[in-house]
Amino acid sequence: MTTVEISYVGGPTAVLSLGGLRLLTDPTFDAPGEYPVGNRRLVKTTGPATTAADLGPVDAVLLSHDQHPDNLDPAGRAFLTEVPLVLSTPAAHGRLGSLIHPLPTWESVEIGAVRVTAVPALHGPEGSEPLVGEVTGFVLSGEGLPKVYVSGDNASLDRVREIADREGPFDVAVLFAGAARTPVVPDATLTLTSEQAAEAAVVLGARHVVPLHFEHWGHFTQDGPTLTKAFAEAGLTERLHLLAPGETVRL
Repeated sequence: MTTVEISYVGGPTAVLSLGGLRLLTDPTFDAPGEYPVGNRRLVKTTGPATTAADLGPVDAVLLSHDQHPDNLDPAGRAFLTEVPLVLSTPAAHGRLGSLIHPLPTWESVEIGAVRVTAVPALHGPEGSEPLVGEVTGFVLSGEGLPKVYVSGDNASLDRVREIADREGPFDVAVLFAGAARTPVVPDATLTLTSEQAAEAAVVLGARHVVPLHFEHWGHFTQDGPTLTKAFAEAGLTERLHLLAPGETVRL
């Protein structure tokens, strides 16, 4: 089996090199500052390790959702115009038009040797969709390739179990973590907690876990040390690959 190479840019943004392709998750390239979303503002604390100009060409963007600036900021939105293919939700297609190739849940598209399948995600507790909007995750697969799950902003272990039942087990799970909290849903997290990320690794049968989207924004309530602790307490330390911005791992 060949490998997947993951290069961490920052926040939810990473380059996945798989099957001869370069696939980019949720592009965020703007500087630190305050970013409006509705009548609120999200605070970005750290800029990316790589600029959009220095990233190099990518074959496709895997965009979990477009409606929040911590997953698609202005520089990231401009970057979409330079990419041959942007896969995201039907709702993103409704807002961004021809920039987006809509991929409904459980539908797939072939990009060279890689099959990309949209899988369910829930950006908060049950019933929060009207408040947070539509989100998707992705499964990457192909003959002789490692199977990779990219969670997007998912907070639901029930969705993880559904994906594991249909698509698992996985070689690599790229899990958006950080236990995000905002006033929109004040009593629940909007992404996986560190403990849930460790549980998801077991449910998915994932041999390797690379967390994204657990730092660089003020609304995260957990971070790298809490991920390290949770995976250690679950006996999963050897599965966790906690990358520094600009770092690359080959799995």
